[in-house]
Amino acid sequence: MAKNNIKLKNMSVKKYNLFKGTIILTLAGLLTRVLGFFYKIYLSNAMGAERLGIYQLIFPIYGICFTIYATGIQTSLSKLVAAELGRNNYKNIRRLIKISLTLSVSMALILSCLVYWNADYIAWRFLMEERTASSLRIMAIVFPFCGITSSINGYYYGIKKAGIPASTQLLEQLIRILVVYIIALYSGNGDYAVTCEMAVIGLVIGEIASCLYNSISMFFNLPSRGFVINNSNDNSQLYSHKKITKDILQLSIPLSTNRLLINILHSVETILIPTMLRRFGLSNSAALSTYGVLTGMSMPFIMFPTALINALAILLLPTISEAHALNNEKMIGKTTSVSIKYSLIIGILSTGIFIIFGKDLGITVFNNETAGSYLYVLAWLCPFIYLTSTLGSIINGLGKVHITFINSIIGTLSKIALIVVLIPKYGIKGYLIALLIGQLVITILDTYAVLKNVKFTFPAADSILKPGLITALAGFLLRSSYIYIKKMIQINEIFLILIFCFIFCIIYIGFLIVTKAISKIDLY
Repeated sequence: MAKNNIKLKNMSVKKYNLFKGTIILTLAGLLTRVLGFFYKIYLSNAMGAERLGIYQLIFPIYGICFTIYATGIQTSLSKLVAAELGRNNYKNIRRLIKISLTLSVSMALILSCLVYWNADYIAWRFLMEERTASSLRIMAIVFPFCGITSSINGYYYGIKKAGIPASTQLLEQLIRILVVYIIALYSGNGDYAVTCEMAVIGLVIGEIASCLYNSISMFFNLPSRGFVINNSNDNSQLYSHKKITKDILQLSIPLSTNRLLINILHSVETILIPTMLRRFGLSNSAALSTYGVLTGMSMPFIMFPTALINALAILLLPTISEAHALNNEKMIGKTTSVSIKYSLIIGILSTGIFIIFGKDLGITVFNNETAGSYLYVLAWLCPFIYLTSTLGSIINGLGKVHITFINSIIGTLSKIALIVVLIPKYGIKGYLIALLIGQLVITILDTYAVLKNVKFTFPAADSILKPGLITALAGFLLRSSYIYIKKMIQINEIFLILIFCFIFCIIYIGFLIVTKAISKIDLY
């Protein structure tokens, strides 16, 4: 009886840690996104849509490199640290961190040199836009610092201590914005090409600062200083450097390879968009402008709520991994059920907000009607994007990384095929259709995989039906009220939209509580 009580208490503590960590990461993520919005508005005004499109083109290279030197290692470190903690095996954590840092930074240095020396070739042959070369050279400097930060964050996620990664993320964004603003203020140069480079300089300095902050914090939070250790239960076995390296590589290589292929496909997708738009009949400038509006203005709005979903997904991996290592199917099922439910609740709320206020947001925030039209269409993506992020973390936590890889490949290839067929015929509308169908394919495949591997209850009424009805009814009433007030009262339109979005969220959450769609039971 006493053992059962202890087990239940430990399960509650783990769920509380997941909830607490999610809240911390969410608050930092929301602050980061808010700052990012102001930054995007500044960039869109300083660069214009075409230059913003050019700036966005460098990020496929950034993503590919980050995947090679960081993604797999960070995830494997998080998973291995969580597993060692689940077994009370504390002695290996320092070695895990040390070897992960060595592997990540070594690969990052090699990639920095390759990108720096071959920037012109990459810009011309791969990105098909020679004006990105100087930005690529500046960006290459940051890779080793990102490698250090990602490994340290992997450790913190593994022990479910989200405070440092959250504050690191916020610090990086703050410094990035300040650096670009200060350089712009004192440069007095109106050349838009220089502004593109300034944005990359801000990114580099922000990442370096966050790396230094993360590294300093590490000295005060290592296991040997009692941060996570309870030596009274320490029955651990010290693994050799060779075994730990092998364990990290066995987990990280398949994951990195999978993510690399996916990132390459995403990069092909990114490069194809302006190319196919030119086939549709747009000039090079118009194609880049359309791409800039879509990726630099509309998509940041759609991805804003992922501050919560990403926080949940990051912390889901070690939680599921630890429960899986202990064969705790009940914990896996409960965590899966709650995570899916809240992903859908947030996704449906986001869809409602962007359908109701999307067009107005594009016009008032970016002074671009096209951005608002894209937001209206992209709103339907929200539940699928947010749910896929959660499902992917659950599958990876179960050690079935190959499933998320295959599903992502199928979805991305479907999207690329549709891009090639639809954009030359329908322009950017063709891409929006391809995006919706590709995401839907991935979501369906991931859902099937979770249903096959996890036993859990899915409250459809609380996850879909009630949120959907509340969104439809509240949205209809608030939209009518918004239009009426906007006509009757002279008020800043952005402020008015924010007030109505806040009211919408309060009504939505209030009715979910009243209808018992959400409750305190989900946290225990």
